[in-house]
Amino acid sequence: MKILLHEMSWVEAKEYFSKNDIAIIPVGSNEQHGPHNPFGTDHFIAKAIAEEAGKRAKVLCLQVIPFGVSHHHRQFWGTIYVSPKTLKAYVKEVCLSLNYYGIKKIVIVNGHGGNLNALTELARELREKGIFVSVFQWWPAAGKLLPDIFKPEERGHAGAEETSVNLALHPHLVSMDRAVDEEVHRHVAEVEGITLPLDTVDHTRSGVFGKSTTASADKGKRVFEVVVNELAKHVNLLKKAKVEDLMAKPMA
Repeated sequence: MKILLHEMSWVEAKEYFSKNDIAIIPVGSNEQHGPHNPFGTDHFIAKAIAEEAGKRAKVLCLQVIPFGVSHHHRQFWGTIYVSPKTLKAYVKEVCLSLNYYGIKKIVIVNGHGGNLNALTELARELREKGIFVSVFQWWPAAGKLLPDIFKPEERGHAGAEETSVNLALHPHLVSMDRAVDEEVHRHVAEVEGITLPLDTVDHTRSGVFGKSTTASADKGKRVFEVVVNELAKHVNLLKKAKVEDLMAKPMA
C-alpha cells in the first residue's frame, strides 16, 4: 500500500480519500545545527518520523514543508527562514486542500520548535472550521519516554540527542570530526520569569547548545524507534475517533 501522496496517481489518491479522513504533514526548517550537522536536520527528521509512522498506521503522508520560523538563527550563514504568519498561512492552505477531499483529521509532525506557536494557532483556528489538527514534536516525547539516555546538556539544539538521530538516519551528512561542546551563554539581563528577544548567536558562537560530541547512531536508533511508535499510537487513536468528539465543545 502506498502512503506517500506524491508517489500516488490521482486514481490511487481517490481510493484513499474515499475511505479515510486522516493525513500526516511533516514540517521542518532549514537552519544551522552546529558545524557538524546539515541545515536540513529538522525537516529530514520530521520527514523520516512522519513517513515511518504513516507506514505503520497505514495513513497518508504528504511531502515535507522544509522552511520554518528560523529568524533567530539568521546570523549563521545559509539559514533560510519565513515569518510565523507566512508559515501559518502556507500550512493552512495545505490543510484546506486536504479538507476539500474529505480529510478532517491532520497530524502535523513538527521538527522545529520555532514553528510551534504558529502551528498551534493554526490548529485552534481549524478546529473551529471542523478540522482537527494535532502537532507532534519528537524531542519532548523522547525526553519523557527515554529520560536517561541523554544528560540535560546533551538535549539542546544541535546537541548529542539531535545529532544521534541524524547519525541513525543519514550518517553521511554528519561530520563528527567537527562536533563541538559549548556551554550556553547567559545574557547579562537574564533573570527568572523574563523573556528576552534574543537570537541563537547571543547564546552560542558555534550554534550548539551544550554537548554534541557524545552522539551515537545506536542512541539515535533507539530514539527514532520510540518516537515513531508513540506517533503511530496517536495516529491510530485519531483514526478511531469520531470527528464530532474532536471538535470544540458548545457552551454549558
